[in-house]
Amino acid sequence: MKKLNLIGFALALSLSLVGCTGKRNAGSGPKNTELKIGTSQEFETLNPLIMTMSQTSYMYHMSGRKLVHMDADAKWYPQLAKEIPTLENGKAKVITAGGKKKITADWEIVENAKWGDGTPVTCHDFAMARTIAMSPNVSVGDKESYATIEKIDIDAKNPKKCTFTYTKARWDFYMHGTFYPVPKHLEEEPFKKFSAQKEGYEKNSVFTKQPTNPGLYNGPYLISELKLGDHVTFSPNPHFYGPKPHIQKVIIKLIPNTAALEANLRSGTVDMISTLGLSFDQALAFEKKVSAEKLPYVVTFTPGITYEHIDFNLDHPFLKDARVRRAMIQAIDRESLTKSIFEGKQEFAVHFVSPKDPWFTRDEKYVHGFKFSKREAEKLLAEAGWKKGEDGYLYKDNKKFSVNFGTTAGNKVRELVQVYLQDQWKQVGIEVNIKNEPARVFFGETTKKRKFDLAMYAWVSSPENTPRSTLHSTSIPSAKNGYSGQNQPGWNDPNVDKTIDALEVEFDPKKRLELAWQLQKLYTEDAPVIPLYYRSDVSVIPPNLKNYRPPGHQFHETGKIEEWNLE
Repeated sequence: MKKLNLIGFALALSLSLVGCTGKRNAGSGPKNTELKIGTSQEFETLNPLIMTMSQTSYMYHMSGRKLVHMDADAKWYPQLAKEIPTLENGKAKVITAGGKKKITADWEIVENAKWGDGTPVTCHDFAMARTIAMSPNVSVGDKESYATIEKIDIDAKNPKKCTFTYTKARWDFYMHGTFYPVPKHLEEEPFKKFSAQKEGYEKNSVFTKQPTNPGLYNGPYLISELKLGDHVTFSPNPHFYGPKPHIQKVIIKLIPNTAALEANLRSGTVDMISTLGLSFDQALAFEKKVSAEKLPYVVTFTPGITYEHIDFNLDHPFLKDARVRRAMIQAIDRESLTKSIFEGKQEFAVHFVSPKDPWFTRDEKYVHGFKFSKREAEKLLAEAGWKKGEDGYLYKDNKKFSVNFGTTAGNKVRELVQVYLQDQWKQVGIEVNIKNEPARVFFGETTKKRKFDLAMYAWVSSPENTPRSTLHSTSIPSAKNGYSGQNQPGWNDPNVDKTIDALEVEFDPKKRLELAWQLQKLYTEDAPVIPLYYRSDVSVIPPNLKNYRPPGHQFHETGKIEEWNLE
């Protein structure tokens, strides 16, 4: 998911690059020459094994391809693979080894798939990625994607062919959405040299030292220019195995202040604003301006499965008590929040599964909604031993109930939400101190290393996604595991682990659905997270941009950027 979350290390060390300029494509300029995309988010690293932020993933899908990808209709299709192996087509089969059921799958890479320096993409690149990702000294957000593969046997005569043996007979074995290859001919050396050091590989990877090296990328575009904190330029990859991209240059322009994005769009500094740009309220306002002023833009709204939420740090002495967590949820009016800020166009969340997902349920048999009630919140806090002092705040054992609340600095909507929640929690006696940080620090250090009390951000995932990386106890980031995993709250519940383990290996769709609902029940009962709302993806595009389809899930529209056309 989500995300939807690491540090860029030494990217800036050897970069002395020129800023980007260009004429607006939406006007009378040459067709398909250049597209400048505005975004409000930085990226943390260009290494796909290490990346966890949505912006990095957005850019990666321009320059990198995987075995499979999910399209805008939530359908899996092959990218680097010739076809997807299944039990039905005979390319996959269930075996028993050591008394345990497993799956083997035969994968074959597209014959003319190459890295940007002309080196063929082979199974060795996937095996290299798995070796790096499984190192205890490498911080990988979704280590589970690699851990599910027990071994990769490569055809000695044809390295484009290989057999994956999976550790479990999982129904979703072929969904390799976050299993990224890396070029063995470039990444093997720094890994061997620095893998014994904590974060040694990350700091010395070619992705870090030479981010514009064409051999790092196998997608339709190469990263030809990078200026940290300003822009990244993408140029066509002459060795791309698929159709040549229509647009000759794509520039991702960083404009951290979302309020400045509209001005940059109107001035022509950017031609469009990505789904990681405008806040929802800005998009609503700008859509009205487009209509009233007849501006040459289209504002898109795509209901998505991005889940905005607040993580509790379950190691915090105040927040360990589930009664306190439930009280903090019941003390806030989430429905009123979404209506006032989003005009009711974004739905408040009940749990981590989106209404767009087939696994979603509101059935009260499974879902505890914790409806807004200050009286119930105060009752729960009293049961937990908290009493109001003369100053109106809660105290227990002579300690004031005071916690820090952080999110990404400069995001207007999140900052509005923070102030709204801060006021509602104050009304029940909880002091909340807002402490925001730049996205690079917030995701690269604070949430990654669990240095927070309350942390607000979003997860983005794919439909029918088993949430091992965000909810399983083995995915709690720590120094011991190199801060891998995305269970930032630190939720450790044996019943949750057991349910996730069963969900992964259940081939019966009806039984799988029951397990998914059971997981939602456990989640809403124990309340390790405050669900806020399900986000819609918003973007602003020029009217002549064709074949642009935001999917609303974690696999960005840039996965088919070669099809975009400025007609």
